[in-house]
Amino acid sequence: MDVSPLTILLVGSGGREHALAWKIASSPLLKRMVAAPGNPGIARICEVRDVKVDDIAGMTALAREIAADLVVIGPEVAVAAGLADALEAAGIPCFGPSAAAGQLESSKAFTKAFCDRHGLPSGRYQVCDDVASAKAALDTFAPPYVIKADGLAAGKGVVIAEDRAAAEAAIDETLGGRFGAAGARVVIEEFLEGEIGSLFAICDGHTVMAFGDAQDHKRAFDGEMGPNTGGMGTYSPAPVFTDELIAQTMERLAAPAFAGIAAEGHPYRGVLFVELMATRDGPKLVEFNVRFGDPECQVLMLRLESDLVPYLWACATGRLAELPRPTWRNEAAVCVVMAADGYPDNPLGGSIIRGAEQDFGEQAHIFHAGTKRDADGTLRAAGGRVLNACARGSNLRQAVDRAYACVDRIDWPGGFHRRDIGWRAL
Repeated sequence: MDVSPLTILLVGSGGREHALAWKIASSPLLKRMVAAPGNPGIARICEVRDVKVDDIAGMTALAREIAADLVVIGPEVAVAAGLADALEAAGIPCFGPSAAAGQLESSKAFTKAFCDRHGLPSGRYQVCDDVASAKAALDTFAPPYVIKADGLAAGKGVVIAEDRAAAEAAIDETLGGRFGAAGARVVIEEFLEGEIGSLFAICDGHTVMAFGDAQDHKRAFDGEMGPNTGGMGTYSPAPVFTDELIAQTMERLAAPAFAGIAAEGHPYRGVLFVELMATRDGPKLVEFNVRFGDPECQVLMLRLESDLVPYLWACATGRLAELPRPTWRNEAAVCVVMAADGYPDNPLGGSIIRGAEQDFGEQAHIFHAGTKRDADGTLRAAGGRVLNACARGSNLRQAVDRAYACVDRIDWPGGFHRRDIGWRAL
């Protein structure tokens, strides 16, 4: 595919966007990159502008100002706010789906009904918008109970309740306003037995291509204990993804999702994150996300040997069929999330971080996820998930050891992390 060097606007401020910026910066097809709002780590790679991800008018104006050839959307919030729609109206190519296509993530109730319409395998469910009907619905499910806020809750709107009392408490919390508008409805789902995994696929509105896999750790503490979070670590490749499971997932979930959303009038341009359960009956959908996962993106970018930019450009411009399948390093990659004390409920901000920007070697990278920098250069925590210690290795054990060696060299008393990332595979 013949492409002239591009000016790219990268939207977002987390670890996912730092990893994308790092990978995009290595492309010979990059002329200029601007990130908005960015973070201190991204600011060491490219220019950053202080525009919020859901400021659609401001982001579109910035894209026009820098004469962006391509806008790459990182977070789901920008998708749900309609950034891709505004950019399409402005004639600016965008990697990221429309708000209507983005309902595959922004509404779990929409997605469940979508699966029914298009025959995608998933668990049984019920949608409820009041406490009484939600608690009554529990009668039709067996424990453990899966309680989900319908809308976007930064990966924290899911509770796996081991008993009826915990399920009812989750319903009270969700419908009682814990997640704001995202919890105006709850989706109660059948608990699926099997091994969970994350498969990624890209689409330009027509052509579909697999784009890597990973497995993450959602619980806050070692041994899969504690509350659900946005993700405490990932590794790739995940042993659960045999060639057969990848083919089944593409055939039964990813391709029908792209075809179904296009048939409903919303062609999909971007990446679809298929979180699935590998069951005895094959893959079943847990949920869709309409962007690269965070922290899944970090390990994908470390393993991706191909230039990322042609795939971003091809998805945005309908030219994916011109590209070969991407090439992946024959290595493992691991990401360990370093989170602020109190995460996910009440993360403590402002603590000083030392040693995060030293040289960790060619095989290791620290991506900033929630940091800020004082005028004097001091780095501080400014979010729940604050740093991502990532590393590659010839095998998973080596990658894990390298990632934790990075963690141990960072001086940050105000944070915590899991010490068992990758345990399922190891």
